[in-house]
Amino acid sequence: MELIDGNTISRSIIAELTAEVVGFTGPPPKVVFVRVGDDPASISYVNKKQTVAGQIGIESELRALSETVSQTELFAVIDALNQDTSVHGILVQAPLPSHIHEIDVFNRVSPLKDVDGFNTVNIGKLCQEDPSGFVACTPAGIIELLKRTGIQTAGKKAVVVGRSQIVGKPVALLLMMKADTGNATVSVCHSRTHALAAEVKTADIVVAAIGRPHFITADMIKEGAVVIDVGINRVEDSTRKSGYRLVGDVDFDQVATKAAHITPVPGGVGPMTVAMLMKNTLKAYRLATHS
Repeated sequence: MELIDGNTISRSIIAELTAEVVGFTGPPPKVVFVRVGDDPASISYVNKKQTVAGQIGIESELRALSETVSQTELFAVIDALNQDTSVHGILVQAPLPSHIHEIDVFNRVSPLKDVDGFNTVNIGKLCQEDPSGFVACTPAGIIELLKRTGIQTAGKKAVVVGRSQIVGKPVALLLMMKADTGNATVSVCHSRTHALAAEVKTADIVVAAIGRPHFITADMIKEGAVVIDVGINRVEDSTRKSGYRLVGDVDFDQVATKAAHITPVPGGVGPMTVAMLMKNTLKAYRLATHS
């Protein structure tokens, strides 16, 4: 079994991006994070993204809005950022309060500044295999992990467990693309899939993104499969000061005995999501400055 180390691979990408930014002339690339409310996880995620941006040389700014902000008020903030030529990327941190419609918010962000890759235009470009669009960061990170680990996908059977717009659907599209890290035969499983375990066991590559701790067990994995665990779940652990620990959607200890390659949680897909966000920000900068 070989561990796919997302920390190490993401550091390589960040180093590449840092070297690229050094060569830019004029004002630096800039990304603005819009956070609604004070959800602790959201605060932590945005802080991490700002830290990495600073390491690369990307300017970042946080717009922290009240939990009670109206959708109209949030749209006004996004509209102003869309018009601001000094801003190259905009990320509205999810989840949003229940009175705000997430898809409407994602679509309010200019497709040219949508570094999260959630705007309908960019999802459409992904479907059409148009490289000018932005790909959602977690799916893009998964593909980069496979590529940099030297895992062949062409002709392989891939099973994606989960059909979210943020991970499941876009990663399925990426895996079936006519590309070096694509050309796989892809199945997408979800809560209504019959004989789900049997379907997963046919896979050469498993992407687990269902949001249920230890859902993927060893009896669902065939010998020599590649297992990508997207899940980040908190489970109670009285031995930890925090009272919990993070686990993935995969029963790592048992599945690792059968997998040829597997990502850990934490330290697998998570760091790649941040790295690909930064890569998207530099892409947005180049599009805006024609550099």
